[in-house]
Order: sequence, then C-alpha cells, then structure tokens
Amino acid sequence: MKHYLDKNVYEATNERIKYIFDNFKNIYVSFSGGKDSGLLLNLVLDYKRKHNIKRKIGVFHQDFEAQYKQTTEFVTRMFENNLEDIVPYWVCLPMGSRCAVSNYQMYWYTWDPDEKDKWVREMPSMPYIINLDNNPFDFYKYKMVQEDLYADFGDWFSRQHEGDSICLLGIRADESLNRYRAYATDRKVLMDGKQWTSKMGEKWYNAYPLYDWTTKDVWVANGKFGFDYNKIYDLFYKAGLSIHQMRVASPYHEAAKESLNLYRVLEPDTWVKVVGRVQGANFGAMYGNTKLLGSRRITLPEGHTWRSYVKFLLATLPDEMRRNYIEKFKTSIKFWWRKGGAVSDEAIKELEACNYNIRLNGKSPYRGSSKDQVRFLGTPDDTDDIKSTIDIPSWKRMAVCILKNDHLCKYMGFAQTKKQAQRERELLNKYRNL
Repeated sequence: MKHYLDKNVYEATNERIKYIFDNFKNIYVSFSGGKDSGLLLNLVLDYKRKHNIKRKIGVFHQDFEAQYKQTTEFVTRMFENNLEDIVPYWVCLPMGSRCAVSNYQMYWYTWDPDEKDKWVREMPSMPYIINLDNNPFDFYKYKMVQEDLYADFGDWFSRQHEGDSICLLGIRADESLNRYRAYATDRKVLMDGKQWTSKMGEKWYNAYPLYDWTTKDVWVANGKFGFDYNKIYDLFYKAGLSIHQMRVASPYHEAAKESLNLYRVLEPDTWVKVVGRVQGANFGAMYGNTKLLGSRRITLPEGHTWRSYVKFLLATLPDEMRRNYIEKFKTSIKFWWRKGGAVSDEAIKELEACNYNIRLNGKSPYRGSSKDQVRFLGTPDDTDDIKSTIDIPSWKRMAVCILKNDHLCKYMGFAQTKKQAQRERELLNKYRNL
C-alpha cells in the first residue's frame, strides 16, 4: 500500500472515518457496486463494528437496470448481509441517463414503466426497494436526470435528520482528472480545513476518504482483509483486462461504451437484453473502440477538409442533435475569436512557428494562472502539428465530438452551464414523451 512518512493509506483512511463518526450524526455511503465504493462501504462497516458504534449508516444505491448480473448480486449481498447496520436506499426510479451509443437517443430511461417489456432484468423485490409505488422523495420529478436525483438526495437526506449529515464517496484522485479536481479544487468550502471534504448544502457535506488510494491499494485491501467485492472483476481479469481497465458502469454511458462488447463475452444472456434496450447498443459494441466512434486515431475521408466533414456529419443528425452541436461549436468559435484561451508559453511558440493566425490577449484572469490568453483569428482545420497541448480549437475536435456522441462536447473542454442545464431539461421533457 502507498505509505506516508508514518502511516499507510489504510491507517490514514481509518483516521478519516473516525473523524466522520466523531463529527457527524448522519452518515451515508454512496454505493454503486464498483470496486471503490464497495471497498469504502466495507471499511466503514468494519470500523463501525470494531468500535461498537450502534447507530446505523445510510447506503444509497442508484440502480441503472442495465448492468452485469454479478453487480446486482454483489449489491444484494452488501445490503442483505448488513441490514442490522444500515438504512437501505436502493433506488429503482425512472431516471434520465446519458446515452453515448446513439445519435438518435440522447437519453435512455432506467426502469421506464412504458418500456417494461424491454427491461434488462426484473426489478428487485426486497421491501426496502424505492420505486414509483413507494417513492418517499419530495424532490423527485418523473424521469429526472440521474445526476440531479443523486444531488437532490443528499439535500433530502440532510432534511430528514437533526444535525449535520455527510455523504461518503469512493472517489480516488488518481482515477481521472475530473476526480482529482473534485478533491483538489480550492473553490469549495471545507470542513475544518480538510481537503477531502466539501460543503454541499446548509448542513451537509461530501467526503472522499479514499482520495489517495491507488487501484493496487484497493485490491491489496480486499485480499488482506477478506472483504466481499463484485465478482465481475474476476471475469474482467480472465478476459485479459488490466486492473486499470476494469470499470463497472452503465453499458450506454460515454465512459463505458468502449468496453460494451464485454457484455457479449462475459454475460451473453444479459447482452441480448442490453442490445434490445437502447437503440444503437449493438453498433456501439461493434465499433465503440474504433475510429467510427471517435476512438483510436480517426482519419479524414478522401475529398474532405475537417470543416467540410463536420458539416457533412451535422447534416446526418436529427434536428435537435444538430442544433445542440451547432450551438456549442458557435460558442467555442466566438470564445477563441473574441477572448481566447489560456495557453502555455511552449504552445505559443509552436503556434507561432507553424504560422497560426493568433493574437495574444493578455494574461489569464484565473487565480494562480500565469498563462497568456491566445485568440484564434479563424478556426484551424486541425492542430496535429502542435504537440505540447490538445486544448486548442480545431474543426477536427468538433468532428471527434460528433463521432463520439459527445453531446456535451467534453472533448472540446465544455462544462455544463445553467443555460445548458435548462436546455437539457427541455430536451428531456421532449424526448421522454416520444
């Protein structure tokens, strides 16, 4: 395990868990059924029992319907075997989840009662399952976006209890840049100056007790302490995946589509239902890891520039999808033309050496940044000859967004704004009635 000067990550995490139990009356663990959240739940329960803590902790699980049987079995074991120590929140409500395997379906809806004949599996029948028949959430809106349901649950949970509440998440900083930012950002309010906490509401916090663990640490702990875990990881290993490639996620999500074909190999019975559940799933499994969907190195079709190829791709899309991309592309072009983005000195030297039509626009206004802002007088077709960064605009990056079904254009550096969130809700209302 990773070691500090005087302790390892296991010992450090137990100190964090002690702090949590000492300072919060109401605790719940966000449990997805993956390796990280599974380890976190095991560590919290282990600490609770070793220290004879009688009060129960909440366990929140968003069930996305389409998942490996092994995931369902693991989640079931963790709930059923620990009912004396937990308050279960196993949520099987219709939720809007992003769909990255189709240009014709921006969202698919878990546990959609209108699609019951296509459900990947039967709804769990335990008495504590939360569904449309017994929904206790005053914030729930039919087919609301899954991220909103997750966030609103934390506020709801805090309102049900006296005193401060805290949500424990199995986020590790080395897993992705976004997860590192969740921990490292200086734009959040901390609890007692602890960087692994973040204030989310009037009386509730998020905490990341595993933030400094490596993937190897997770498996060392499971083996050393004999913790239960999702046995799909054993099948991943037998299929030849490294421990860093193994991921348990919705088969239609942008983070999982490249491994969608594993369903066909590991759980063929589940695969048959996954294919029929969402339009485009079979295509995504066949081509999710190829240039057709923006993975690997894509090449420009003969006779096209990247700009003309973008226009060709836009012309093939449904109206709503096309307008979504056009709005974001226009925003990007205007940003780089009028204001400019922060670029390193090395990148500026490369741009100037390659004769890009750029203008410097002063230092970046963001705190702690010493980079110059660079405006582009015209969007480059591609920037393949710039090696020091990919964070500059090009028509090629736009094409990749379309090929990846990247509706938010994260590949171009977009984050969702309030206006875009409102637009998203409007699209959800439109598509849920189709």
